Amino acid sequence: MAAMSGQPDQHAVDVADPVEGALPMPSPLSEVLPHKGIARGTVACLDGMNSVLIAVIAEVTRAGGQVGIVGLPRLGLLSAAEMGADLSRIATVPLPGADPVEVAAVLLDGMDLVVLGAGGLDVAPSRSRVVMGRARKQSSVLLVVGGRWPGAQTHIDTEVLTYRHSPGLADPADIRCGFGRIGGMRLRITVSGRSRRPETVLADLVARPQGVEMVQATTTQHELAVAN
Repeated sequence: MAAMSGQPDQHAVDVADPVEGALPMPSPLSEVLPHKGIARGTVACLDGMNSVLIAVIAEVTRAGGQVGIVGLPRLGLLSAAEMGADLSRIATVPLPGADPVEVAAVLLDGMDLVVLGAGGLDVAPSRSRVVMGRARKQSSVLLVVGGRWPGAQTHIDTEVLTYRHSPGLADPADIRCGFGRIGGMRLRITVSGRSRRPETVLADLVARPQGVEMVQATTTQHELAVAN
């Protein structure tokens, strides 16, 4: 961790003003988060598509942040690279042993973002407060994936609305449910937190020749009604 960040216990991103006090998030997720990101020193939970998690990792590393990933052995770092992630800024602990929470807590000392695969973890409120205090002291963000964390300040829920076929099919009649090659998907992302109403945004995950990109969806009135 010291080699990755230059000096131990010093984060790669300056936090001199309130905007820089939040880890950057990919658009369009940033549009429904205060200061366009997740506040440092907090805990967030993410449920749903791994594609959103990979986009988050890519955005943080592109901004110069260091990311630790705990307990997610099947997470595809190739996908992260295709979304622009700097793999030299990612440390992985795919099999953390009997106490992944302790491993994540240690990584908070030297990482800007620590991703913890919950995997059925049952964290007591007393222990969660200790870990949250560590994140606050180190100005790090703990992102809990696939589970709940007592006292988490931000919750991000994602779901797939539709899949899209790759362009260039010889015959449009070939576009049938269950056939063809997936060229992207439309996601619904809902962000909620303490003392704030849930906000929803639609995003398109698109496969392009230069890689995979997540962009703001061009919504119809029907889709807006569904999202709300």
